[in-house]
Amino acid sequence: MIDDYAKAHLHGELREVRESVLSKLDGLREYDVRRPLTPTGTNLLGLVKHLSTWEARYFGQVFGRPFPEPLPAWDDKTRRGTDMWATEHETRAEVVDRYRRVWEHSDATINGLPVDAPGHVPWWPRPGVRLFDVLVHVVVETTRHAGHADILREHLDGAVEMDAESMIRRGQDAAFWANRHAEVERVARAADPTGT
Repeated sequence: MIDDYAKAHLHGELREVRESVLSKLDGLREYDVRRPLTPTGTNLLGLVKHLSTWEARYFGQVFGRPFPEPLPAWDDKTRRGTDMWATEHETRAEVVDRYRRVWEHSDATINGLPVDAPGHVPWWPRPGVRLFDVLVHVVVETTRHAGHADILREHLDGAVEMDAESMIRRGQDAAFWANRHAEVERVARAADPTGT
C-alpha cells in the first residue's frame, strides 16, 4: 500500500538525515561545536539541541505521547531561541544523548501509529494534522538544518559530506577547491564589476 511505503520512506529519510547532522560534530573541539558562526549565533551543537527539542514536540505532544523528559513550553516567549545553543553547563554528550533518546521516542511514535493517525499542532494555523504531515514537516526541517550544519562545518575546517578518499579519486583536493573558489569569485566580480 502506498501509505505504508510513504511512511517507511519518510522514516528512512529522517533516520539518515539525523545521522548526517550528528556527523558534523565529529572530530571538532568543544569550542568549534559551540562557536557562533553567523550573526544570529548559529552553531553546530545548537542545531542538534534545536532539532532535539522540536522533534520531541512533534512526535510527542502532537500525538498525545509526551516525551518523558522536560521540554520548555512552546509558547514561552522568555525561552524563545534558547534551544539554539547549549549552555556551558550542557555537555556535548548530554545534548547528543538527548537527541538519540528523542529519536527512540519519535521512532516508537512513528512505528506505533498509522500514517493517517490524527494529531494536533497548537502552534500551526491549521492545527489538525496527520502523522504523514508531521513526518514530512520534520524531514524537511531536519534536512534544512542539516544543510546549515554542512555549511557551518565546511566553514570551520573545509569538511564536506563526501569522504576525503572519494574527493581525491575525483581530483578534488585542496588545490581543486581553491581553484573553484577563485573561479566563482571571478565570475561574481565579472557579473558586478563595480562591486555595489
